[in-house]
Amino acid sequence: MQVRYSSSPEAVRGYDTDAIRREFLIEDLFAENSLNLVYSHIDRIIVGGCVPVEPVSLPSGEALHGEYFLERREMGVINIGGPARVKVDEAAFELRHKDGLYIGMGAKDVVFESVEASNPARIYINSTPAHRTCPTALIRPEDCVRVELGSIEQSNHRMITKYILPGQIESCQLVMGMTSLKPGNVWNSMPCHTHERRMEVYLYFELDEDSVVFHYMGQPDETRHIVMRNEQAVISPSWSIHCGCGTSNYTFIWGMAGENQTFDDMDGVKATELK
Repeated sequence: MQVRYSSSPEAVRGYDTDAIRREFLIEDLFAENSLNLVYSHIDRIIVGGCVPVEPVSLPSGEALHGEYFLERREMGVINIGGPARVKVDEAAFELRHKDGLYIGMGAKDVVFESVEASNPARIYINSTPAHRTCPTALIRPEDCVRVELGSIEQSNHRMITKYILPGQIESCQLVMGMTSLKPGNVWNSMPCHTHERRMEVYLYFELDEDSVVFHYMGQPDETRHIVMRNEQAVISPSWSIHCGCGTSNYTFIWGMAGENQTFDDMDGVKATELK
């Protein structure tokens, strides 16, 4: 498990391209039969991915100094590949493409599998510390709260699907969902915002080989960008804006952790304030 440490906005002002990518970009998440994990000191979130052609188990809690991985943690799972099966202790859950699963604190044995090895699942996870157990639950996108935002005129027409949030799928602190841009639209989260009370992680996907997303970060008056490709993730500190512009439309999964679970707790930034 790779460890990433926190960076202050003052330090980031002096980072070059390589340093920014090293601190915030997560590459090579999805490998066959291997669960790749990144532990961020920003709100202690863990980001991971795997392609379980053969079954892949969640590791023991040794790296977290616990008896098992979810002893003091909860987890959100979204499958962006072929049909998946996730075994959680004595239960098994079938996940279609873009289905999700919330796994509550206390689950001891978690195994990720592909239903068909020839069409493997692509498992993406976010895990955050927890202090109470919430029920493990399968998540179907069609059953989730959906919000349509933006317009074709502003190139940001998009559909937000909220997977894990209060009143729908309960969690201790993790909030998670997916945003899909309509064809011909390229901007996400614009007008942009920060939220001092929560951090966020984005996973960009459904980009072809020749397409990229310019992910914008930094304080509103000191912005930077990271060039991102298909199935790469980025860590966004609470003090940073987080928006993107692609060379085509795309989809991204967002996961948040921090002080609260209020989706609209955002500090808006006008375009005129950006530098």
